[in-house]
Order: sequence, then structure tokens, then C-alpha cells
Amino acid sequence: MSRRVRTAVFPVAGLGTRFLPATKSMPKEMLTVVDKPLIQYAVEEAREAGIERLIMVTGRGKSALEDHFDESFELNATLRERGRDAALADLAKMIPGAGEVIYTRQQRPLGLGHAVWCAREVVGDEPFAVLLADDLILAERGCLAQMVDAHQKVGGNMLAVMEVAREHTSRYGIVSPGADDGQLVEVEGLVEKPKPEAAPSRLAVIGRYILEPEIFDHLSLMERGAGNEIQLTDAMAKMIGEMPFHGLRFAGRRFDCGDKAGFLEANIACALARPDMAPAVREFLPQYR
Repeated sequence: MSRRVRTAVFPVAGLGTRFLPATKSMPKEMLTVVDKPLIQYAVEEAREAGIERLIMVTGRGKSALEDHFDESFELNATLRERGRDAALADLAKMIPGAGEVIYTRQQRPLGLGHAVWCAREVVGDEPFAVLLADDLILAERGCLAQMVDAHQKVGGNMLAVMEVAREHTSRYGIVSPGADDGQLVEVEGLVEKPKPEAAPSRLAVIGRYILEPEIFDHLSLMERGAGNEIQLTDAMAKMIGEMPFHGLRFAGRRFDCGDKAGFLEANIACALARPDMAPAVREFLPQYR
């Protein structure tokens, strides 16, 4: 049985330029889907999967993230005075315990691989998860929880994967697949953002990973890849053959909230999934067809 995954890394240092001007003074991870910020969805998914330690790799201008996961004494006092007990209880549930959240800085935007490398001293010598808040996944059982279950059986590195249209392979890391049982697929190769004609499959990596700590040995070389950045995909590719490496076809629906249309779709889907909002949303949606 594989070692338990206790730690999750959240790379949240990005500038969010695709959502300007909204992200000029607000972290993109604090953009709300219905009434919760993207980062809260990711943290809740991690905690459902049994994660005990949350590492936020931040940058300049990200203090709102820290404030969101902290107590607000003035707000709590106001809600208490107004008898808003349900709101108080909801806020209390979202606050991690003392010492559960650790913040570290990525001083320069050198790529996802570099952001993960910045967490190396905190992660230590154990397997860990990486969650990209831009990828919001609606699922009966959280995507990371599904991955943790599978990782307990096979160990090694694991990626969340999904089929994409051939013409979209240049947007993703793409898996060169080996043995495939319909849910778990062996990863024999990884290619970062290949052109459709060169893609080894349509199986795309999305923003959920379980990685063994040996990844830091490769990231420490600081080798540049696509976009002249330190790519996590390149470091993972070097580990193929060193240990078990699988992609998991997760059960659920993924929304690309780094894209404006995907973000809007996520808001509608999440609203429709809520009994308190679904009737009103279904009533007004037809007029926009």
C-alpha cells in the first residue's frame, strides 16, 4: 500500500491577466463561482480527500487569500448581533485549523513547475497533491478523493485525465497511453501542448496531480520548456519508468475557469446544482437562447 497523501500544494501566484480588469486588485483565485471563491472549492475538495496540510504558493498582491481563510472578528461579531447563526456556522466550517495552512512565496513567475518547487521544503519527503484552482470539478465524490483512493492501490505519480477534442490538444499536457482498464491508464509519455497532428492521444492532463517527492530532484535543475518556463509536465515526464505512473479518468465534470466562457458555464452549472437557486435559474435561462 502506498504512503498516505497528507499534503496539498495550491499554486496561486498567477496574475490572472485573462480576467483583467477584474483581477487588477483581486487574486484570480478569489473570483467567485456563485457565492464561493475558486480557491475555496479547491480547498474543500482537498479536505474531503483527507488532506491535513495546505500549502499556498502565493505572490505579491495575494493577501486576500490569506484573509479569506482567517477569522474576521468584526464580521463574526456583526453576524452574531444580527442572529445570523447559519452564516456564522458556514464561515466557521471553511476556516482551517491553526497551522493547517502554510504560505510561501514564488517571487518570479517562472512556470507551474517552479511554483511547485517553491513548496519543496514544506512538503518534505512524502507524496503530495497539487490542485489548480482554475479547474473546478463538480463531482459526487471529489476528484482528488477519487485519486487518493486509486493511489493507495497503485502508488507512484498520478494525474487526473480527460478526453479532449483533437483540435484542443495544443492547450494541454497530453498523455501517451499504455495499458488501460477504462479508468486507470498507464502513462508511457507526456507531451506539453502538442499540435493536433503530433498529439499521441486525446487524453489531456487537468489540474489535479499526486506526485512523489522525487519530482523536486528534476525541478531543481530549473530546465526551461514550453513558453520558456519551468514546466511541471517536463519534470513528470522524466519520472516515467522510475516508478508507477497513471492517469485517472475521474467521475465528474470539469470547468476551465481560467477561460471566461468556462467560468460563466461553471457559475450556471453550480447554480443549477443548488436547490435554493436552481428554480430561479431555470426560469430565466430560456430567454438567452
